[in-house]
Amino acid sequence: MKKNPDFFSEEDRDRIIQMAWEDRTPFEAIFFQFGLNEPALREFMRTVLKNASFKRWRKRVDGRKTKHHQLLSAKLTRFRCSRQREISGNKISKR
Repeated sequence: MKKNPDFFSEEDRDRIIQMAWEDRTPFEAIFFQFGLNEPALREFMRTVLKNASFKRWRKRVDGRKTKHHQLLSAKLTRFRCSRQREISGNKISKR
């Protein structure tokens, strides 16, 4: 399932790249949202990134357990960090 990067809007391309770089976003989440399986995502990233950036990304995600949903620990039930603050409403935090 290959999709040309031009198929996606600029905003979607940026979001795909961001999700691909994030350590805790599994490939399955990218497939669910954008229909790119892992080989298609690799081709997408190869097309949109510079060669050095693509190599750095591949080195980073290669063998990373958090990028594959089935390799994640069963104990991991949440996506967010436990120290991440909840944001509710339109409250602006003030120092």
